[in-house]
Amino acid sequence: MTELTETNVLIVGAGPVGLTLAIDLAWRGIDVTVVETRAPAAPPEPKCNHVAARTMEIFRRLGLAEKVRNAGLPADYPHDIVYRTAFTGQELTRIPIPCRRDRFTTKDGPDCNWPTPEPPHRINQIFLEPILFEHAAAQPRIRIISRTSVEDVVVQDTFAEVALRDLATTAVRRLRCHYLVGCDGARSIVRKAIGAELAGDAVVQRVQSTYIRAPDLIDRQHHERAWGTGVINPRRAGMVYAIDGRERWLVHNYMKPDEGDFDSVDRDACIRTILGVDADFRYDIISREDWYGRRLIADRFRDRCAFIAGDAAHIWVPYAGYGMNAGIADATNLSWLLAAHLNGWAPVSILDAYEAERWPITSQVSRFAMSHAEAEIRRRGAVPDAIEDAGSEGERIRRDVGRLSYEINVQQYACAGLNFGTYYDRSPIIAYDGAEHPAYTMDSYTPSTVPGCRTPHLWLADGRSLYDAMGPEFTLLRFGSAVDVAALQAAAHSRGVPLRLLDVERPATGIFSDALVLSRPDQHVAWRGNTLPDDPRALIDRIRGASNGIR
Repeated sequence: MTELTETNVLIVGAGPVGLTLAIDLAWRGIDVTVVETRAPAAPPEPKCNHVAARTMEIFRRLGLAEKVRNAGLPADYPHDIVYRTAFTGQELTRIPIPCRRDRFTTKDGPDCNWPTPEPPHRINQIFLEPILFEHAAAQPRIRIISRTSVEDVVVQDTFAEVALRDLATTAVRRLRCHYLVGCDGARSIVRKAIGAELAGDAVVQRVQSTYIRAPDLIDRQHHERAWGTGVINPRRAGMVYAIDGRERWLVHNYMKPDEGDFDSVDRDACIRTILGVDADFRYDIISREDWYGRRLIADRFRDRCAFIAGDAAHIWVPYAGYGMNAGIADATNLSWLLAAHLNGWAPVSILDAYEAERWPITSQVSRFAMSHAEAEIRRRGAVPDAIEDAGSEGERIRRDVGRLSYEINVQQYACAGLNFGTYYDRSPIIAYDGAEHPAYTMDSYTPSTVPGCRTPHLWLADGRSLYDAMGPEFTLLRFGSAVDVAALQAAAHSRGVPLRLLDVERPATGIFSDALVLSRPDQHVAWRGNTLPDDPRALIDRIRGASNGIR
């Protein structure tokens, strides 16, 4: 074993969550080491298919949004969701979602008119992850160690030590870090090291997932193309996602409760039933990754200097596309807290906010996903035998099933509530004012400046996005330049807290009813008021995690 080396922040796992965390930390001036078992830029399995609007806002800040949006399906390929009796069968309903060419111009539809400069984007992880990896590898503050496993994790009060095993040579070396973050998935070694236990619903559903190449499939459809095709018939239920818009497809076969294990179910027969093709149709299996849908949350997200994020911290049924996106939300929340401390303007106690803020949100979102999964499972178990019949009765059934499928699923595919409605209601670093946070559902929310909510977006008079004008750290939005904020600026300066003042014309919407709104580095509201508080320094100490007197 070679001698001990050191790093500031060690991230285990170079998936989308780990890479986003590394990029955001580097953007904030922090040196990072990322360890990954795969070879450099090795393609992942085709898992996540959706980048949420909130994630796209994060990518915009990091200079990645345009590159991400220009990747994935062809520019004119519809991002619609359809439900049919088979991929090549009769269409039951369609949820219209604009292709990326029309994303900013189409105004009609349930997935349009998002209150953001960056609406969601449908792109598979096999295209997203290389963009993140290339960007991270180009950052001088990020070091990526590939083909290496992390073993023997030891967490102490002020540092952690790990063994790094080179998977090519088997050589082992020790690495010490000030902070350790496990973004290493459902089998997280960091989660095990901090003694966290997953709890919840171990199995909600089972899915045979097969990644196939079928160049002839796209032309066998009898309807317009779609990004996602749900299949509803009495024999099988499934989902088919277009990966490249030409020949690659991801086929999910939802297994029935009374079926045996994955290998006992005829994969080929199920795929052909879902696609609606006969035995002569040719396709090739690229890979397979069968999985269990679960709702599991770790009972803790931290032990001293070690943290977990993404699938290491929570696993749930991938409805609303929010597995990866929730992990990226974890990452950007943790990033600014770590950077605040490591850059010297916040005490270590600011890190207590990570679990206090993210655990309740994770529980809320997982229950939304669970509830939706249960509704879909009930719908799949009650498919009328005559759904494929010709004649008026078959047509009536298809209309009814189509209507129900739309009502259930438009919530997850146009989920503004999950993107923008979540709030932090028990944070030690937010100055609450007694106002109630607006309720939200999966698909609806109310923009609000109640402390803890996402800072509402607006377009400035000069055409810029508010988010583009805000600073990378704290931004004080002032709606009326007559309000004197010098005392708050002085308090921030005395504590070394970076604070930008941004004068904004008050919009007519009434959302920004207070003269002052203090937005955090992660674009959540930290405080609001019409005048400064009596003790501006106390406010600054609260938002930097020093309200208990620690400096």
